[in-house]
Amino acid sequence: MAIGVRMAAAMEERLNAVAKRLGKSRSACIREAIDHDLLRHGDGDEARRQSEHIAQLEQTHWSEQVPNWSDWTA
Repeated sequence: MAIGVRMAAAMEERLNAVAKRLGKSRSACIREAIDHDLLRHGDGDEARRQSEHIAQLEQTHWSEQVPNWSDWTA
């Protein structure tokens, strides 16, 4: 099935650059992007799993200990 998509010129330029870098056609890149988006948002369980995974990756992990300044004097 063929579907037409309108996009801004800047988006088309980015699509062309990505397709060239990956060695794929623009259509293949668009199909993969749609498939990825449908997997991410189409199935409630999968969307929730991916959202939780992304949230875990974005959590800040502090490895440096904060000094105890309670006895600090100037």
